[in-house]
Parts: sequence; structure tokens; C-alpha cells
Amino acid sequence: MRRIVFSILSLSLAGLVTAQTTPSAMHYRWVDGSGLPHFSDSLTQDAVKYGYDVINANGMVVSHVQRQLSPTERAAADKQAADEAARQHAIEEKKRHDIELLNTYPDEDSLKIEQQQVLENLDSQMNTTRVNLHSQDAALTDLLNRAADEERAKKPVPKYLTDQIATQRNVVANERALLEHQKTHRDELVQQQAQELQHFRELKASEKDNRGY
Repeated sequence: MRRIVFSILSLSLAGLVTAQTTPSAMHYRWVDGSGLPHFSDSLTQDAVKYGYDVINANGMVVSHVQRQLSPTERAAADKQAADEAARQHAIEEKKRHDIELLNTYPDEDSLKIEQQQVLENLDSQMNTTRVNLHSQDAALTDLLNRAADEERAKKPVPKYLTDQIATQRNVVANERALLEHQKTHRDELVQQQAQELQHFRELKASEKDNRGY
């Protein structure tokens, strides 16, 4: 019986000694602002501030945690991440556009026909605007002539007539602005189509090179 009790006590003491001498499962190592290294069994504010390595009981670095960023640094990092995401999105969009361009038009002539159709539609819209502008301009001229007749007759121009003239001037100005916008849009479209056609040719050439013939 004494031997059994002695054995139990011996095992308990051995376990206590082992528990006291076994190192912590994890340690933390970091370098402060002066370049001095630090070690700790617990995570400190300095470690979080400067960034730290997590070291296991065997002295191996198992992970590294980056230092805490200031609000300004965090904002800059977020902006950089957003810019990179936007750049990647643009790249993916370009790839999708290129694939769609190649799948939609089997050859250069088919693309040219489509581009010409777009220009013809725009030209038709511009012609309609010109006709409307001519009509509205004629209406304005008629109102102005009526006002001039009143003045030549030494009569005051009626308010309703001056109001109509003001309204008609706005109509004519809007039609002129629309026509100028359509002209500018057409010029830009011609440039875009030229660039698209050149890009299509480059895509076709690259596709041909990749196929080896």
C-alpha cells in the first residue's frame, strides 16, 4: 500500500515540475521603432503597433501579423486596393469586349457594314434636326416680322407677341444646340470606329498567330 501511495506522489510531483518548466505554447517577437527586438509570452500594445511574429514552442515562426496602420495609412491602403480592383475590373471588361467583338463580327467587312449603318442612322437624326431647325427658325422670323409691323405702325408690340418671340427664340436655340451636339457626337464616333476597326484587325492578327496559320 505504501508503495502505491509513494508512486502516486512521485507522478504528481513529476507532473507539477513538468508543468512549471514547460514553456508557453506561443511567443511573440517584434522590432520597435528604434530597431530593437523584443520578445514576450503575451501580446502587448507595442507588438500590435509595430507588427509581430508568432513563434511556437520550438522557436519556429508560424505567422506574421502586419503592424497596425494609422487612419491616414489605412485610407491610403483602402484607396490603393480600390484602384487595383478598378484596374482589374477594366482589364476584365476589355477582355469581355474583345471576345464579344470577335464573336459578333466574323470579318472586317461585317464590322465596317455595322459601323456605316450606325453613321447613317445618326445622319438621319441630324437631317431631322435640320428640318426642325429650319421650321422653327421660319416661325421665329414670322413672329419678328409681325412685331416689326407693329413698330412700323407706331403701335406697341403686344405682350403676348413678345412672349411668343422669347419662347420661340429658346426653341430655335435648343434645336441649334442639339444639332451641334449631334455633329460633335458624329465626329467622335468616327474616331471611335476607326480605333475599333484597328483594334479588330490587331485581334484578328493575334488570333491568326495563335492558331499558327
